[in-house]
Amino acid sequence: MPVTYSVHTAESATAVFPALVRLYAVVYAEPPYAEGPEQVAGFANGLPDETRRDGFTLVVAEDGEVLVGAAYGWRLPAGRWWTRADTEPSNDLRAADKFAVMEWIVHPDRRGAGIGAELIRRLLDGRPERWATLASNPAAPARAVYQRAGWQQVGGSAMPDGTPMHLLVLPLPVAPVRRR
Repeated sequence: MPVTYSVHTAESATAVFPALVRLYAVVYAEPPYAEGPEQVAGFANGLPDETRRDGFTLVVAEDGEVLVGAAYGWRLPAGRWWTRADTEPSNDLRAADKFAVMEWIVHPDRRGAGIGAELIRRLLDGRPERWATLASNPAAPARAVYQRAGWQQVGGSAMPDGTPMHLLVLPLPVAPVRRR
């Protein structure tokens, strides 16, 4: 059965949350994350608040009824940047609207099949923001994937537990102006 993709807004995303939490638990149990039940519960408890963020969008990949990948984020408006950043972004970057990718995960058994690339393509396609941004653990294999996909490091930060993170950006195509 082929993988199918669907896009969810805040209103429809809650139906996907149980499967998303299960996928998160599998992905983040791996090194270097080694997250356990407490972190998974924190993720699950935070999801309703995340859907209330401006521009929240979730894209999921399913094989039949099994969630095999997901990516979501929201708008980070002009003037805003990552709260724990260790450096200021360029004036151009700070002054622009950005789309913050908060999660971009694929089940370990399904990696290497293009699911992650299709998830991010669908998540970012047609976005009105000038940039996408995400935070990545430099010790994670995903960090090299982001670099190969064109994401550029513009700074660093640390998680509340002290885990270092790289702050990455990707320029987004300018959406064409529609004439009426």
